[in-house]
Amino acid sequence: MTSPGGRPDVLRGPENSRVTTIELFFDVVYVLAVTQLTELLLHRLHPTGAAGAAVLLLAVWWAWVDTAWITNWFDPDQPRVRVLLIALMGISLVASSALPEAYGDRGLWFAVAYVALSVGRSLFVATALAARSDLHRNFQRLAVWRAASAPLWLAGGFASGPLRLGLWVAAVTLDSSAAACGFYVPGWGRSNPTEWAINGAHLAERARLFVIIALGESILVTGTVFGALGHGWPTLAALGSAFLGSVALWWIYFDRSAEAARQVIVEAEEPGRLGRSAYTYLHIPMVAGVIVTAVGDDLVLHQPNGAARPAVIGAVLGGPALFLTGFLLFKNAILGVRSRTHLGAVVVLVALGPLGLVLSPLALSALSTGVVATAAVRSMLLVSRRGRVPPAPPAEEPMR
Repeated sequence: MTSPGGRPDVLRGPENSRVTTIELFFDVVYVLAVTQLTELLLHRLHPTGAAGAAVLLLAVWWAWVDTAWITNWFDPDQPRVRVLLIALMGISLVASSALPEAYGDRGLWFAVAYVALSVGRSLFVATALAARSDLHRNFQRLAVWRAASAPLWLAGGFASGPLRLGLWVAAVTLDSSAAACGFYVPGWGRSNPTEWAINGAHLAERARLFVIIALGESILVTGTVFGALGHGWPTLAALGSAFLGSVALWWIYFDRSAEAARQVIVEAEEPGRLGRSAYTYLHIPMVAGVIVTAVGDDLVLHQPNGAARPAVIGAVLGGPALFLTGFLLFKNAILGVRSRTHLGAVVVLVALGPLGLVLSPLALSALSTGVVATAAVRSMLLVSRRGRVPPAPPAEEPMR
């Protein structure tokens, strides 16, 4: 069945940018996913553990962002689309619950759930779109790429130890490179971002909500840990530093830039190109930065005094530095702005690394929070002086 305009009735109207309640309901599962990733990293504070957590974060991100792109085109108020989201939500719940033991006894559970998510979406699209839809070929390409990575995910689920990690690294690399390669398939060619007629306002709002999910999870972890510990002055100071650090990250992203970026993608001639670079790829380091920051906050709360271990130094300084690096790239990609303030903050955070060897975790956390808060305030003051939103950048060259 198609609409009077010849478009399948499951598609959104061109002016419908509203984020629906079923999309918000779907996101609830990813609160659990982010919490589980934080827990996983807390118990794997070594290079191999960090690499494993990064693989699973990317998997979680593609599971979520692929669905966000689909609901950018498909109307969640349509019964078939709503049933799809509920089914994906249930599968995501299985995948999220398996994350802490994904490199242990639950590896196959996670792999099967992840493959069911990616392949299931593709099958829905293949049956829901009419062959004449301009989206049909794009989703066929996506289905081929996701099907290509599925055997690697499943093989990793059956394997164990370094072999599992190696297979999953190959699988997530394939998934992560698909959009950058234009979903190239021999015989079908590659997809051009000009064909991705997305609703920029909707995609920007979905990405903002995921950042809120990550920041909210950070607050949740901090409050839960604090509630379980004794409330001495060092612990209270660690709580204050963690809370103010989360506020500073929120301020940096949401004060002016998030809304300015939304306006740019709404008015862009090729919103699909910005949706791919700024919202699909460049939000990954920001979300990762929030998760690593939450790990650092947890470690400081448990041991505010004494010597800071290398893992504590890496999390306390690396989390905010990773977030700011992602934000720098995001701001440059969509607003054409190269922020010296945020770049300077990243440099200072990296330079503080050696100093962390002689400071307590609490002192290091306070310094890190001070750097991020200073960057947030300085950025706000600079924008206020200019009194305007930066113009949209020129169209970027296609990613090769």
